[in-house]
Amino acid sequence: MNAPDLSKPLVSLLQLQRRARQMSTPEALGFVIVNETLQLAHYRQAALWSAAGLGRVAAVSGLPQPDPTAPYVQWLAGMCRHLALEHPEGAEVAIDSLPESLRTDWAQWMPEHALWLPLGRDDEPAEGGLLLARDAQWSAHETALLKELAHAYGHALSAFRPTRSMFERTVAALRAGKTRRRLAVAAVVVCLIPVRLTALSQAEVVPQDPFMVRSPLDGVIDRFDVRPNQAVKVGTPLFNLDTTTLRTRMELARKAVDTAQEEYRQSAQMAVTSDKNRAETALRRGKLQEKSVEMDYTVEQLNRVQVKADRDGIAVFADTNDWVGKAVTLGERVLLLADPAKVELVAWLPAADLLPVAPGDTLTLYPQGSPLSSFDAKVTSVAYRAEVTREGFLAYRVKAAFAPRTGGTPRIGQLGTARLHGGWAPLAYVALRRPLSVVRQWVG
Repeated sequence: MNAPDLSKPLVSLLQLQRRARQMSTPEALGFVIVNETLQLAHYRQAALWSAAGLGRVAAVSGLPQPDPTAPYVQWLAGMCRHLALEHPEGAEVAIDSLPESLRTDWAQWMPEHALWLPLGRDDEPAEGGLLLARDAQWSAHETALLKELAHAYGHALSAFRPTRSMFERTVAALRAGKTRRRLAVAAVVVCLIPVRLTALSQAEVVPQDPFMVRSPLDGVIDRFDVRPNQAVKVGTPLFNLDTTTLRTRMELARKAVDTAQEEYRQSAQMAVTSDKNRAETALRRGKLQEKSVEMDYTVEQLNRVQVKADRDGIAVFADTNDWVGKAVTLGERVLLLADPAKVELVAWLPAADLLPVAPGDTLTLYPQGSPLSSFDAKVTSVAYRAEVTREGFLAYRVKAAFAPRTGGTPRIGQLGTARLHGGWAPLAYVALRRPLSVVRQWVG
């Protein structure tokens, strides 16, 4: 017995696939599917069902355009919807397994043997389905060829599919299987987990209520008698101003006083014999008093060139070399006297990371050089407006008082990073807060 010739069905399969790719409209493609598939396998009736929307019969063999109100077309639509749900992978239709409403009218509309072929790609839901019916049974060879052709038809139909919205793509992805749906639900749950809003800022430990030591007069700092962070007592010399100019001024004032005193003495002697000199004596006395006041003021300034501590504490300044030889003006701050046990925290909260921080909220200091240490503090004040920091960015000044602890407080001048805590928000909002802020600035 000669083996069956398989070349002709394969040629027909290739030709039909090419014809499907050449169609420019979904109507033309539907006509090819229900009518020209006859070249590959004989059948008596064919119907193309589209899954778009609620589902509809798109084409019927032998008809140019199906009438959706016709009883036959309505029965076909219900049949195809049932087969799409019950046989997503395709199968030969078993009449006995059909619902009563569909099985009753089968003999009236369809031959005895029917084959359901989903039209879809492997990685996407089916675009629809093809129902073929005839009187003879379907062979395994024919079923395999028709399934291959149905795959090509599904690929061709997808080219006419309109672009789906994000919602439709999400729904389609969730329909793919339980695992994907569970992962999507888990992702949504994770995004809704409430977490604490936090922000990081630069921070520094500064003295609390320090005493400010100012320059007592205009001059040049001659020397410093203390070192940075040195403990001092009341009366300890802190620094001296240069006295060269003041001593020269005092010598000039002393000579001016001597001169004025001599002129007054001579005028007083001459006033005994002359009425004219008697009136001049009062003028000489006033000039002598003026020069005496100038000399006393210069002496007082000389006594103030040495600045002493007015309270106990430590001297807070950077370096003596920054001040020695520097000209200062009256009232200019030179250093601070602070109690090392009374410190507070100053944090610079960037304007881009602003949180609803209020007095009484908690922040945590992580000092530099001590990765295992942390200090909690309570916010005492928040600046009402942002200012430019030394690093050149806008930030709000936040002051906080350290909570009592057995290990003591950090030293004055300690730098670190402060973590400020805000309210609670979903994890998705916390992760997208900065990008959303940038988008808001551009969009408005």
